[in-house]
Amino acid sequence: MIRKFLFCLIFPALVFALFVNNSVSAQTDTVMKEWEKMNRAKVRALQSFQDQKFGMFIHWGLYAIPGGIWKGKKMEEMGGPHVAEWIQLAARIPRKEYAELAAQFNPVLFNADGIVKMAKLAGMKYLVITAKHHDGFAMYKSAVSPFNVVDATPFRRDVVAELYNACQKNGLAFGIYYSHNIDWADGSDAQYKKTKEANDRAGKKTSTFGANLWDPSQNTYEEYLSKKAVPQVKELLRRFPATKYVWFDMPELMTKEQSFLFYKTVWDINPKIIITERIGNGLGDYAIPGDNKIPSENEVYAKPWETVGTFNNSWGYKSYDHDWKSPDELLYWLVEIVSKGGNYMLNIGPRADGSVPQPVIENLKEIGAWMEKNHEAIYGVSKWKVTHEGPSDYKITDTEQRQKEGFKLTVTPEDFWFTQKEGNVYVIALKVPAEGKVHIRSLGSAAGQVKSVTVQGLGPARFRQSSNGLSVTLPDPVLKRAQGYSLKVVLKR
Repeated sequence: MIRKFLFCLIFPALVFALFVNNSVSAQTDTVMKEWEKMNRAKVRALQSFQDQKFGMFIHWGLYAIPGGIWKGKKMEEMGGPHVAEWIQLAARIPRKEYAELAAQFNPVLFNADGIVKMAKLAGMKYLVITAKHHDGFAMYKSAVSPFNVVDATPFRRDVVAELYNACQKNGLAFGIYYSHNIDWADGSDAQYKKTKEANDRAGKKTSTFGANLWDPSQNTYEEYLSKKAVPQVKELLRRFPATKYVWFDMPELMTKEQSFLFYKTVWDINPKIIITERIGNGLGDYAIPGDNKIPSENEVYAKPWETVGTFNNSWGYKSYDHDWKSPDELLYWLVEIVSKGGNYMLNIGPRADGSVPQPVIENLKEIGAWMEKNHEAIYGVSKWKVTHEGPSDYKITDTEQRQKEGFKLTVTPEDFWFTQKEGNVYVIALKVPAEGKVHIRSLGSAAGQVKSVTVQGLGPARFRQSSNGLSVTLPDPVLKRAQGYSLKVVLKR
């Protein structure tokens, strides 16, 4: 009798659970089918993105005012993360207190045209700006929320609009960063409590990373999505119709349906826009290996990919972080990433007054001088069968590793990176041999018969090919190049 009673109680629950699971699975299948159809239509836009290779990321907002220090404490004395744009979380700053920073934000030295021209002269082809970061503050005039740079600050100028217009004027592709899951001002607890309850029932752990658990807004997370996040994405895309990329971020607690809501919101307004995988739940158009990460040789991505990197060790301006990447290091990052088939988007963090730190200006200028001579080996290229030969090898996995270890790589004249385009192979070297002669093992006769070798920016070079490799005598002017050279190797077809 007891068994029959228990069966009567348990069986309906099991049937209901099975029904719910099947319904969720069917809903997920429908989402994926719709997403796959939309994603397939973006082939041309994704190819254009891959051809760009080098871009500028800009993290800028109210967090530039404290610059990594809150009430006398540096971020390293607080909880993590230690990057400056996370200071509200690290210091557990109440929403009202943090919002008071807006009254101090008056970046009179901000010059959108100057920043865009700096990016262009560095050889960058696109630019992405933080329209709204995790703090919930909009860097453009938003009709949805008064917590924005025009309505809440004495500056009263639309930063995103000025950068958008400068990009259109100077021929750079434009992209928008938008923190869709996390909003410490209006995003409640990023649905942490709700997610945790479901995960607890399933015996799963729930990450608190990024959620506002110290002073969450009193609205529901669903209200945040419907009344702020989705409407802001819509207004951004309608105001800036030539936008090429949308860089969503931190989808930790989002469901697949919520991620798809944002994907479809973008698609309905402009189906040519491509979206980073950090929209969440596998619904992105292109991959992000990680912050400040160079993928290893055996890491293969099914989608186009982009490494995003910092100029020092923080994304937002950090007043005491002077560990700037040198031009030599930046070139290493660029050629290592491009040779493996990726894009490199390098971040700058302007100060609270709108100015750009001088090392950023100077080092980008040097990168631009190198790109002027060697751009053909970078833009529009793809991965060759060999990406690198030579003794130098440095594994870079994340921001913390780079910050802890610094940059200790010693590049030699025997180090070569390879790209290819239109049947030609490009060889990139970052060091010039004193005697002006190089031997490239990967271009032996098995790679194809070499028809000609040209030093980019100079002209033809003498060469001899054998089964052991390609020997090249570099013209004398190359010996004066402090940061190397590139060769265009034309193979007979």
